[in-house]
Amino acid sequence: MARTAKKLVYTVGDIAELQKIVKAHKSEQRIVRRAKIILMCAEGLQVKDIAAELGERPNTVIMWRDRYMDLGIKGLDDLKRSGKPATYGDEFRDLVLSKLAEEPPNGLASWDGAELAAVLNVSADAVWRLMRKEGIQLSRHRTWCVSTDPDFTAKAAEIIALYLAPPENAVVISVDEKPSMQALSRTTGFVRTRNGKIVKAIKSTYRRNGTQNLFAALEVASGVVHGKTTKYKKRVDFIAFMDELLDELPKGDGIEYHIILDNYCIHKKNDDWLEKHDNVYFHFTPTSASWLNQVEIWFNIMTRKVLRGASFDTTAQLCAAIKQYLDAYNETAEPFVWRKREVKGTQIKDTIANLCN
Repeated sequence: MARTAKKLVYTVGDIAELQKIVKAHKSEQRIVRRAKIILMCAEGLQVKDIAAELGERPNTVIMWRDRYMDLGIKGLDDLKRSGKPATYGDEFRDLVLSKLAEEPPNGLASWDGAELAAVLNVSADAVWRLMRKEGIQLSRHRTWCVSTDPDFTAKAAEIIALYLAPPENAVVISVDEKPSMQALSRTTGFVRTRNGKIVKAIKSTYRRNGTQNLFAALEVASGVVHGKTTKYKKRVDFIAFMDELLDELPKGDGIEYHIILDNYCIHKKNDDWLEKHDNVYFHFTPTSASWLNQVEIWFNIMTRKVLRGASFDTTAQLCAAIKQYLDAYNETAEPFVWRKREVKGTQIKDTIANLCN
């Protein structure tokens, strides 16, 4: 006599979640089959019919039904298995970490997994497994910049105060330049890679057609960017840009313009110009802290969207592309939600072992 699946006690939420698993394209097929078993059991179908419909053995249907009744949806996951005992234990881990603290051989700048395995005379797979377990990525690098300016705190606080609490009737502007943008002529298109992915293709050979400099000024409160391309980035070019910028900025009685700049030479020694514009104030970032200047964020965005992988036959084409992007960007410009992740000096260690222990 055919057995009937036990009447399950379930919730509407469970049924909805099981149906979601079945319909989702990214669900693992083994989990989908188990979810279907539970859904069919919930309908009161016979065990043999469920097994026949899904191509499973009746005992398999009963097993997953009982697992669900005991553990709910979590019961559909595989149970943890003890697995094969580790061939390499703590001694192997300590050996690899201590070797990483030594200078790599054969003129290498840094260790890699294959070189470690060869020197230690162990399996390369074992080394890679340990690297993954410890979260060590030998081929990746992170740079950092620590300002040595003795007045860093005061200068940084002054600029951050302009971002967070600017003076009344003041316009805060972040100004910098992006020099030596190359107009490169090169063939571009798309290719299908070996794994079937379609990616942008850029021919390795190119022709240089000159360079351009870009002065940019970000209105911190609105996110609007003012820009001007020039052939050079001399002081006279900077002052000309500042004159044009003041003509474009909002006007009003008693209005002040607070300009945030880095310590590049053309930004300094402009006392004569500042005397003629007594409502303009320059604020300089600390040395080695240009990241305090918000316009650097916009430069990164523009580089990705306009310059990276592009082809320009003339510098005029390069300038036109930047102008078009500026106009389009300002139509939907918004202020940046500015924040900087804290990096503590104690995070920088001499060796990997110091971080892993």
